Amino acid sequence: MRRILFSLIVSFLAFAAYAQIQEPVKFKTELKNVSATELEIVFTASIEHGWHVYSTDLGDGGPISATFNTDELTGARLDGKLRPVGKEVASFDKLFEMDVRYFEHTAQFVQKLKLTGGTYQVKGYLEYGACNDENCLPPTQVEFSFSGKAEGASVAAQTETQEEKADTVAPAVIGGADGSTSVVVSDNDLWSPVIDELNALGETTSQEDMSWLYIFITGFVGGLLALFTPCVWPIIPMTVSFFLKRSKDKKKGVRDAWTYGASIVVIYVTLGLAITAIFGANALNALSTNAIFNIFFCLMLVVFAASFFGAFEITLPSKWSNAVDSKAEATTGLLSIFLMAFTLSLVSFSCTGPIIGFLLVQVSTTGNVIAPAVGMLGFAIALALPFTLFALFPSWLKSMPKSGGWMNVIKVTLGFLELAFALKFLSVADLAYGWRILDRETFLALWIVLFALLGFYLLGKIKFPHDDDDTKVSVTRFFLALASLAFAVYMVPGLWGAPLKAVSAFTPPMQTQDFNLYNNEVHAKFDDYDAGMKYAREHGKPVMLDFTGYGCVNCRKMELAVWTDMKVADLINNDYVLITLYVDNKTRLPEPVKVMENGTERTLRTVGDKWSYLQRVKFGANAQPFYVLIDNEGKPLNKSYSYDEDIDKYVDFLQTGLDNYK
Repeated sequence: MRRILFSLIVSFLAFAAYAQIQEPVKFKTELKNVSATELEIVFTASIEHGWHVYSTDLGDGGPISATFNTDELTGARLDGKLRPVGKEVASFDKLFEMDVRYFEHTAQFVQKLKLTGGTYQVKGYLEYGACNDENCLPPTQVEFSFSGKAEGASVAAQTETQEEKADTVAPAVIGGADGSTSVVVSDNDLWSPVIDELNALGETTSQEDMSWLYIFITGFVGGLLALFTPCVWPIIPMTVSFFLKRSKDKKKGVRDAWTYGASIVVIYVTLGLAITAIFGANALNALSTNAIFNIFFCLMLVVFAASFFGAFEITLPSKWSNAVDSKAEATTGLLSIFLMAFTLSLVSFSCTGPIIGFLLVQVSTTGNVIAPAVGMLGFAIALALPFTLFALFPSWLKSMPKSGGWMNVIKVTLGFLELAFALKFLSVADLAYGWRILDRETFLALWIVLFALLGFYLLGKIKFPHDDDDTKVSVTRFFLALASLAFAVYMVPGLWGAPLKAVSAFTPPMQTQDFNLYNNEVHAKFDDYDAGMKYAREHGKPVMLDFTGYGCVNCRKMELAVWTDMKVADLINNDYVLITLYVDNKTRLPEPVKVMENGTERTLRTVGDKWSYLQRVKFGANAQPFYVLIDNEGKPLNKSYSYDEDIDKYVDFLQTGLDNYK
């Protein structure tokens, strides 16, 4: 019994020590005989949900491409390049401003070899990159070694042209100067593991779990806005009164009203599920960066905005609503109530359609496959809430605001907002095709004009076809106008390069700005761990380690949204020695180094391999972005920090580390 208990404790401690090591991708490697003179090395990956593995030949400046590398190749030669097999997802990445291709759930890569006769030996590794919505793994290697004899290879096949030889990676000398097969990267204490000390300080911060709640709240707010439109608000008292009067039993009337509200929820959630079913999971993930889809969304929102401004009405064919309404009258029970709710959906489409369309566009482009259903759930609950509440408390109907021009003000305001978001989708297409017609300052100028015009409209200075001639401005409209005009003024400094963190998620990247006077940026003092630590000891300063990658999307988001904050920049630049370590740095080490890690021999070939190894063995983590604060002896000062754009949390993270150092 004690042995079992001891084993469980050891297993738990081992798990806790490496709880931050993520292995979302598992590869299986096999050698296939195609013919007497041809072989195929097949790499098959199983990928966890939410992760994706990048394909081959993505080009420089982007994510990590899958590549085939050889350390030893005798008796055979490469026949072509590494070939991706399976269903690739192609999309435009806004951050890298380039097209990318990747695999989800499963991936396969195949490399052909041509045997040149006699015995053959092939030894090397497949290198790949993997990311999810929050983290990226460093360049990861899948090592392989195969040998055998080519029974049927002809002597003529042994001849290689100089061009073919150029495609073959020459064998590299691996090991230390003493001939050992396993050496350490560094022999000082700065590389000693501090996993237990780091875990004792707490878990790393993450914001991933907030996404579904955010989508639900977005849908709920959209439903509340739809309530106050001319197509929905006047229907509420009529519908509730109908249910309460058609039945002498008050409880039955209340139950019917609840059923009516539940039917609204079912209808709109079904719509959200239908969006996922029509487009499919992979297509929804690609929507956020696909240029054609974003152009379509932009045009759709412009049409919706024109409808809200009063140019025309977007209505469904009247025969649809008439047919459903007559069917509801001909039936009884639950089906009758459901059909009445469906009639409401059709009749109110001219007002709710643009809001629903905008919500579906927004939540679909989050890449979350159930986002449309979650968004529609929030929308439907908000829309159904007054029908059930007024049925429970009929006396509240008397206090309902009467229909009037204020509802048209809401429609026009929504029209301005939809135009603003249309520019956001046009910006994606602009980046995709390199038009450069919607650079950051152009985008901001258009937003400034839009929100200034909205402010003037709310003050009654601009009139649309459906507006009445009442020149009085209510207190509510005045404060809304004040907020809109203030927001327009807030964006003005962005024309000269101010970061504008409140709108950083919508504006084009800072590098598209032609005129930039802003210079409060954070730059790493060192990109080498040992050199940076030496400097920190000499100057008596704590260290901030930034494990990042050229292909890490969320690393760039953190740098643009968080590091540009004055408090954050001041703490990093003045109080810490910032060491940025790129785990996908392809610079070759002077010679490859073999290390033993968890009983497995690994080969470090690049500078990026070295920093990735440091992150794993010293801190027990392998995903980026990963920030850790240490003293100049290599001991942690605070818990690690991952992807979370909450500036206050990041300031607290830095300040706590500084206080612990002092």
